[in-house]
Amino acid sequence: MDTILAQLRTLATKVGDDGRIKLLNALRDLQLSIETPADSLNRFAGLHLEITAARIGEDLKLFETLSSAANPLTVEELASKTGAAPLLISRLARYLASVGQITEVSTGTFTANKLTKTLAEPGYRGGIYHFFDNVGPVFQALPDFLAKTKYQDVTSASATAFQKAFPEAGPLPAFMWLPTQPERFGHLQQVMTVNGAGASAPWFVAFPFAEHAFSSSTPETVLVDVGGGFGHQCLGLMGAFGGEKLGGGKLVLQDLPQTIAMFPPPLKGGLDASGVKVQEHDFFTEQPVKGARFYYLRNILHDWPDDKCLEILARLKEAFGPQSQILIDEMVLPDQGVPWQAASIDLTMMASLGSRERTSGEWKSLLDRAGLEILRVDTYAPGRLDSVIQVGRKK
Repeated sequence: MDTILAQLRTLATKVGDDGRIKLLNALRDLQLSIETPADSLNRFAGLHLEITAARIGEDLKLFETLSSAANPLTVEELASKTGAAPLLISRLARYLASVGQITEVSTGTFTANKLTKTLAEPGYRGGIYHFFDNVGPVFQALPDFLAKTKYQDVTSASATAFQKAFPEAGPLPAFMWLPTQPERFGHLQQVMTVNGAGASAPWFVAFPFAEHAFSSSTPETVLVDVGGGFGHQCLGLMGAFGGEKLGGGKLVLQDLPQTIAMFPPPLKGGLDASGVKVQEHDFFTEQPVKGARFYYLRNILHDWPDDKCLEILARLKEAFGPQSQILIDEMVLPDQGVPWQAASIDLTMMASLGSRERTSGEWKSLLDRAGLEILRVDTYAPGRLDSVIQVGRKK
């Protein structure tokens, strides 16, 4: 047994992104195949607790404290640094070590591991808060919501389990209410900076961006990042291609005023210095940048039911120039064998937003209705099936 485990650990260090996903899925299948009923029940019993304990660890800045420490820390040292009672810290740390979020090196002494350092990063820290505070209550409300609606399809952003979980939002869709809640919205924006970070190559490599974006006839605006959050995609493009090709306002970052107001100062300064134009914009209103080469939508359309997606696409189509196209950066699901990561996000979209992840056929149908057509699809994150759909005006 030890030999087999050692071989798997060695294999895990040598495989690429595709191999890593296959190995993870195989190990998951193996675990499920050898579980006893008692094992399965114990696994379900701990699902809520794992993210709850991570949330408490974030509140105490436990992951940051361990990650920044030069040496392992004792329970007493952790209690002193966090202000928590030593017994509470010892019990919490013992649990966190048991699920791999930190490492126990000796009795009452703990240190950071790879996952600890991940959870200390702002994007992943924001993810813990977002999934616990914003998404968790929706999951809790979902069974009752579906029972009361007699298990009908969820097709309205104003009538979802989100409204049941957050009655103070009234009928407002999640993405209209969350911007009014700075702390909740800030956590969402933080996790979006690392969303899809597991891809082996960025989208602008899988999709031949340079081939399509840079020519003597390219419009003045190369790309508009519509609803682009904190600008991580614009910064990625600037890092890859440089200010000579994309500076001077050739990249435009658009988002709601509430989002732009939350820009971390270094990022805001970086965007200004790099020459990315930052613009307040609601994508349900007229698109102010006309004739851009690309209008880029990353994880936007999966947030909205079809009728709202058609509104968003219509505003972009109205702004088209002769060379304009839309790049939709979203999952493209297969008809069968959807990976668990993608299936999980699909149900999250349904519960929170009345929306969905879409198959290739569903994308084609939606875009047909918008008067658009798919030109090519490039998948860059095989685990989640994240893909870039190049879209042009329907001929």
